[in-house]
Amino acid sequence: MNAADLGLPVAVPSTALFTDQYELTMLQAALRGGTAERRSVFEVFTRRLPEGRRYGVVAGTGRVLDAVENFRFDDAVLAFLRERGIVDEPTLAWLADYRFRGDVHGYPEGEVYFPGSPILRVEGTFAECVLLETVILSILNHDSAIAAAASRMSSAAGGRGLIEMGARRTHELAAVAASRAAYVGGFDSTSDLAAGFRYGIPTVGTSAHAFTLLHDTERDAFRVQVDALGRGTTLLVDTYDVAEAVRTAVEVAGPELGAVRIDSGDLLLVAHRVRQQLDELGARSTRIVVTSDLDEYAIASLAAAPVDAYGVGTQLVTGSGHPTCSMVYKLVARADSADPAAPLRPVAKKSLGGKASVGGRKWAARRLDADGVAEAEVVGTGPVPAELAGRQMQRQLVKAGEVVAREPLDAARRRHIAARAGLPLSAVQLSRGEPVLPTEYATP
Repeated sequence: MNAADLGLPVAVPSTALFTDQYELTMLQAALRGGTAERRSVFEVFTRRLPEGRRYGVVAGTGRVLDAVENFRFDDAVLAFLRERGIVDEPTLAWLADYRFRGDVHGYPEGEVYFPGSPILRVEGTFAECVLLETVILSILNHDSAIAAAASRMSSAAGGRGLIEMGARRTHELAAVAASRAAYVGGFDSTSDLAAGFRYGIPTVGTSAHAFTLLHDTERDAFRVQVDALGRGTTLLVDTYDVAEAVRTAVEVAGPELGAVRIDSGDLLLVAHRVRQQLDELGARSTRIVVTSDLDEYAIASLAAAPVDAYGVGTQLVTGSGHPTCSMVYKLVARADSADPAAPLRPVAKKSLGGKASVGGRKWAARRLDADGVAEAEVVGTGPVPAELAGRQMQRQLVKAGEVVAREPLDAARRRHIAARAGLPLSAVQLSRGEPVLPTEYATP
């Protein structure tokens, strides 16, 4: 099922109010000043990666496309703006007919990025582009942060299963977006049914400690669960005594028991003991799933443990310490008049404190070394050098207001796996480091 078939999972009539008030007050002033229709180019980029991170992950692109399509000022929204006196009547009349009719180019979802990478480029009139700033940034900053954390955890897991289970640790709608971003970053499944319904992500889940505590004995709880869900279910074995629970679990379900879950204690030690016990009881194919406040470092520390899958919650949905990517949306070029044929000229913010921007409509390409491994992110304006023409990063996502690059979520997931594999090996090190690729600026 395509997300566009369902509409956005929000309890508001449109995405138009997912914005800051100053977007609308700028619009009103630009309409009055006669500059609103000037052709403009905005770019999304980040000046730096979160401290110690070696690459970023683009996620949320598909949600951005949905949000742009649903950015409409319907009667209820216009009435709210009128009642609050946020903008004047001429501006309200303009908003009533608002449709984004410009172009969007960007890094495809799942791709990696670096400081200065022009992740998204939005082109159109100033008026139609400036309104989209907040909703675009809110989606990309959140989803890319989650996907980056997921990617690091996926690398640390070394091919073992990863379950996203952070819904109870974040806002209910953010949980759905986080599940989607985690899947792009390498997770295999989610506990969140809304994410499964909306995006087709595989869902998993069996029981919590409350289910065991509900019954008079642990054996009773296991028997009821196996009767209801089958021998392939996952039994939670750390409510009381782990060794006794494992013995009981195999007695109830037999050697066909699907898995046991461990949610507390010294996971490295307990996993080894449980594996040995399962094997001795003949349950050699029973898998071991561990949970309990895991992050990429905890997952890496369990590399030598006989663990088959990890369930991750809090650290994943909060970006493992970096809940945003600090992406910004800046005007980088604009025309001097409303004439559609007027040439664009670069504009840039000049500021102290590392907040300056680079003007000009940019392209990006990834240069490879002789072995086909990425060695630099090249960003420039003007003509693209012939040797980089086939390595350009941006693709057209929206053309004249129409989405032209919507794709299945699995495509973004596969793209990320390939993009990460194309980076130098040091990219997947968990130790703090600089971006694995330098960003080079090419001048025309």
